[in-house]
Amino acid sequence: MKFIDEFRDGRLAQRYAQAIARLVRRPWTIMEVCGGQTHAIVKFGLDELLPKTVTLVHGPGCPVCVTPVALIDQAVALAGRPEITFCSFGDMLRVPGSRADLLSVKAQGGDVRIVYSPLDAVQLARHHPTREVVFFAVGFETTVPANALAVYTAHQEGLTNFSLLVSHVLVPPALRALLTSPENRIQGFLAAGHVCAVMGYAEYEPIAREYKVPIVVTGFEPLDILQGTYLCLRQLEQGRAEVENQYARTVRRAGNTRAQELMREVFQVVPRTWRGLGEIPQSGLGLREPYAAFDAERRFGPAPPTPDDAGECISGLVLQGVKKPHECGAFGVRCRPEHPLGAPMVSSEGACAAYYRYRSVPRG
Repeated sequence: MKFIDEFRDGRLAQRYAQAIARLVRRPWTIMEVCGGQTHAIVKFGLDELLPKTVTLVHGPGCPVCVTPVALIDQAVALAGRPEITFCSFGDMLRVPGSRADLLSVKAQGGDVRIVYSPLDAVQLARHHPTREVVFFAVGFETTVPANALAVYTAHQEGLTNFSLLVSHVLVPPALRALLTSPENRIQGFLAAGHVCAVMGYAEYEPIAREYKVPIVVTGFEPLDILQGTYLCLRQLEQGRAEVENQYARTVRRAGNTRAQELMREVFQVVPRTWRGLGEIPQSGLGLREPYAAFDAERRFGPAPPTPDDAGECISGLVLQGVKKPHECGAFGVRCRPEHPLGAPMVSSEGACAAYYRYRSVPRG
């Protein structure tokens, strides 16, 4: 297929792997931040092409995976209320809360709907004025513009029965949190190309300088990832720490300024709790005061306190790049996609789901 096959050329992939082998003179550890990149790495065996001295670790770049248990529990509680139509993307329905997930609420008769855009939820609110319509606004900077547009549209139309349950998180503060962790072993990053398509990459430049880590904005196809890895390793071998843009066919340094303007109109930076990472200051987005009426937490009240992930699930360590999925004793045995112990096993961008699908695992 045009524009895809050329980025999956096996011969070129082998040549990149050989170039990396010639380049590398010492061990290095690089983290890919995006769950989509993780799936491509595991699916195409890109990590297995690399020299054993190069380790790719998987970061907290799966928005479903980093949504905290308390927010899942709040979503479950809202979805179970008879007056609410709860809308979400499909990948959130099987993420486990402390007691249940959204799919089980739907199975018990809750009005839980899968939508493909937050504007679908706005349309439901428009057509059903006696129903409260709540959209689960989850994701990194990539999904924020569409959610901002949904709120802006509802505000312009005077809709009073539409709201967001917001769980937006930002990448740069998470990188800082990882780099200051006592368990940090990351020496370079492959940054998510779609996030940078919206936000640009200027905000990564202070991080690269301050922590002396190269950051390479990278796409999602096999050759993108191999080229991004090569560029990152070249910087490490040369003692440089800069931001490079491998994904130049899509990303510009300034990003999408129109989208950023709309985001700033509707959202403001707030602290946010991440599953597996805890609270990270100024790492999330919440609705600005002029749009506070569309905040489901304000409208319906906060969720009661819930326990953190418990038991044998090590998803927090997986999301920090400290452990890999197969290092969990429950992986593939007591934790499987049909019965996940943690979000990374059920999400389409989760590292555990990638390893389960594409790598040999124990079957219990």
